[in-house]
Amino acid sequence: MRKLKNSELDRLSIDAFKEAKKTPIIIILDNIRSLNNIGSVFRTSDAFLVEKIYLCGITATPPHKDIHKTALGSTDTVAWEHVENTLDLVEKLKAEDVKIIAIEQAENATMLNDFKVEPNTKYALVFGNEVKGVAQKVVDASDVVIEIPQFGTKHSLNISVSCGVVVWDMFSKLSEI
Repeated sequence: MRKLKNSELDRLSIDAFKEAKKTPIIIILDNIRSLNNIGSVFRTSDAFLVEKIYLCGITATPPHKDIHKTALGSTDTVAWEHVENTLDLVEKLKAEDVKIIAIEQAENATMLNDFKVEPNTKYALVFGNEVKGVAQKVVDASDVVIEIPQFGTKHSLNISVSCGVVVWDMFSKLSEI
């Protein structure tokens, strides 16, 4: 097996990406501290044609060298917006018939592998602060809480890893309907 060269990957140009049909997924970052995590979420969002990223509260915004370091230019492709209050955004999106999903460990959470996507539905995935997680008021306002099953000794995954796992899973399920 021969590794492919970048020129053989047939990737979209920035203009083609902006014109491409997007996956009906919005990502909400609720007070993320790490600039590297933010950049990684941009890169994952680019890979799976995520519609938009909302950077809420203390979450930093591009341009920033530490975001750029992990985003690798995806801040130029993925639409984004800063919103001060995550709960206000969640309520606004719900009014627009977007299904809000908090990614969190909570009572009665649905395990990611058990979650079924619905046709003709747009989803907003809320990822929380590296220490505190998704704010409880945002969890309360969510339509669903999804938990990523974990089987080791640690209690959580890094937010950028969680984002990659959940977005890939949702992308795969949405591609099948």
